[in-house]
Amino acid sequence: MSKNRDYAEKYAEYAKEQMIKYGIPASVTLAQGILESSNGNSELAQKGNAHFGIKCTEKWLENGGSYLTYTDDRPNEKFCTYKTVAESFEHHSEFLKNNSRYEECFALSPGDYKGWCDGLEKAGYATGKGYSDILQNIIEKNGLDKYDKEVMEAGYGKGLSAGSPRNDEKETKNENSYSFPIKRNDFLLVTSPFGVREDPLNKGEERMHNGLDIRTNHDDVLATENGGLITSVNNNPMSEGGRSVTIAYERKDGGKMEVTYMHLDQINVKEGERVDAGESIGISGNTGTRTNGEHLHMNVKQITPEGKARNIDPTAYLYEIAEKGNIRTEVMYNGENLLNKYDKEDSLKTGAGLSTEEWMKKLLSSEDSGLGMGGDPLMEMIMALYSGLMVMANQLDNKTTTQEKMESATNAVLDKKIDISKLLPQNGKSEILLEKNGKIFLTSTIDGNSIKHELSKAELNSLNRAIASETMSDSEKSKLVSSTLGQIIATKQAGQNFEMEMQKNYREGEQLKM
Repeated sequence: MSKNRDYAEKYAEYAKEQMIKYGIPASVTLAQGILESSNGNSELAQKGNAHFGIKCTEKWLENGGSYLTYTDDRPNEKFCTYKTVAESFEHHSEFLKNNSRYEECFALSPGDYKGWCDGLEKAGYATGKGYSDILQNIIEKNGLDKYDKEVMEAGYGKGLSAGSPRNDEKETKNENSYSFPIKRNDFLLVTSPFGVREDPLNKGEERMHNGLDIRTNHDDVLATENGGLITSVNNNPMSEGGRSVTIAYERKDGGKMEVTYMHLDQINVKEGERVDAGESIGISGNTGTRTNGEHLHMNVKQITPEGKARNIDPTAYLYEIAEKGNIRTEVMYNGENLLNKYDKEDSLKTGAGLSTEEWMKKLLSSEDSGLGMGGDPLMEMIMALYSGLMVMANQLDNKTTTQEKMESATNAVLDKKIDISKLLPQNGKSEILLEKNGKIFLTSTIDGNSIKHELSKAELNSLNRAIASETMSDSEKSKLVSSTLGQIIATKQAGQNFEMEMQKNYREGEQLKM
């Protein structure tokens, strides 16, 4: 087998995933990767997982994006680098989607690789001449268009996944006929999206995640459409996906959408039954051998009238449900509403997300935080301090990429604690804790003794003023916050020491009386 075909087989799933999400032909993505990374053997690919040679923008550098210097059109140009190859493929798609000069390409069918090749050359993707001919030659010589056909045969439409509304399938919006799988007023919190990811149970290994993980807390799991047929029920809690239910929803063309819910704690339906939108089919849980915490794993398959089945991004299916049912609930992952990827009318939303502080405040006031913060002035102060300290902790931990910062922010809210040990290096383990009653605590260990102190309103004000200062540098802010926290701990420690000494004197006095 040729090196080109070896490369294509190795990264075909990545390319097909991008075609599903963005409508870019998998064949074109693979051909560009083959050409630009020398089949994954280029210096940028080997050292930085960069398969598409995307040069750094000012925004990339401002956000702490990693890079390597390499001589291309000019000496020592900066090129984006990534933790994984999957991130390189994703950034390549976002680069094309968010750049207006490639707009005409996205008006083409995902199956039109020739049109895409011509469009990329016309838009000036590469400086060399004959770029389109080179890409087409790679595609045709290695039969890469077969990957486009695999995706297209599964029913994927232009710029949308297979589950999204088609022009011949527009329905009158009916709020009572559609439902999201979990009831939330504001947003569903996604802890792991569809796509290639690091295996959570085998660190360092990459694995395709064919579903969507949604944060739950022993919630009712709901049918998403009327007339769903229960096609499978698994009551074995020790199987890979634990207790699970599969529901099939028919489509006008004779095909089906098949939705599976995994890791359930309880099942309320039987195989062969029919369910309607909003009807509880079970309770979320943590059953199964491939889970490390409670969540709902949602898997969606699109089945053609001929019976061919293929996993699709559940977010695309949720977009379809939201459109048909006029559902305004967002689907949030690390500050980004994933539904925006499938919004044809506002493609500029793609990739746009909240800042770390905005995301933390949104999470803190959400149903999934378990805190219900927001609205009250004191709660607003606590939210501001908590998010500000998280940003400071990220800086001290050298977390520079947006993904790293957002993951830290999400974990800080869900775990309800921030490790601030680096702000107080003179002490042992130090943390900021949030408790369900909305109180915020500073904890620290000094000489083996544990200190826990509830921050007062005055202390919250003092810390927030330091964090929000516009006249101090980040370094100066860190020093001031560290000093303030250190003084709070020293005062608390002195109080504890005094109390312990008083208790000791009392015990000694009582012994003298005896």
